[in-house]
Amino acid sequence: MGGTRPVLHMFYRSHFNEKARWALDWKGVEHRRQAYLPGPHAPMIRRLSGQTATPVLVMDGRVIAGSAAIIDALERLHPDRPLYPQDSALRDQALSIQREWDAEVGPAVRTLVFAEMIHEPDYLCATFADRKPYPKRVAYRAAFPLARGLMARAHHTDDPDAVVRAAETTRRALDFVEHSVGASGQLVGEAFSVADLCCAALLGPLVRDIPHPDMAKPEPVPERVETFLAGWSEHPALHWARDQYARHRSPASAPR
Repeated sequence: MGGTRPVLHMFYRSHFNEKARWALDWKGVEHRRQAYLPGPHAPMIRRLSGQTATPVLVMDGRVIAGSAAIIDALERLHPDRPLYPQDSALRDQALSIQREWDAEVGPAVRTLVFAEMIHEPDYLCATFADRKPYPKRVAYRAAFPLARGLMARAHHTDDPDAVVRAAETTRRALDFVEHSVGASGQLVGEAFSVADLCCAALLGPLVRDIPHPDMAKPEPVPERVETFLAGWSEHPALHWARDQYARHRSPASAPR
């Protein structure tokens, strides 16, 4: 691509941000990554995009917010290695899966994971900050007690019924994957598509040994989190997600 290199504004290890990273790497789009800390990120992302969610991609003078919108823009500007099936019916099916998972499954997985990690503040902070300079890591951890309540409300971890509903949604999603994967190993048609990318990325936080540095969990993993992950680990859909990473997750094309 000519001109200024695209910039992806993101969180480390966020599964929605991973969708955008995966699509950029799949397309071979060289880009720069600007990583933020959740919470302190809000004023900067709002100034950039008019809202506070990541990922946000700045490309060719455009500001594109949201993983689905980023994938759509990349698909149009970089048609090689397509993520949208050529057949219109299959394309509609793949995009329908993405819409449903973005709206329901991604948030449910996030609630489940945060419901455990919020009891492990050192680990939660390390998940997003361990690649930041030491002073920022220390300051982020020191601020956690003040942010804990806001984080719990934002992710519904202070509502036991919401956590139960998140588990039910996640279980249905895992069962959907188990029963929808075809002989090719893909969800829609014979080729890797946006449906596979979306489902594998959004299940990533539940995969203990994910084979890519962008989503690899910081070590050591606390016993509470290990126990939580072990409770989901045998579901065939998580083995499928790990396999999608091994087979289709391109090496990063930007510094981490």
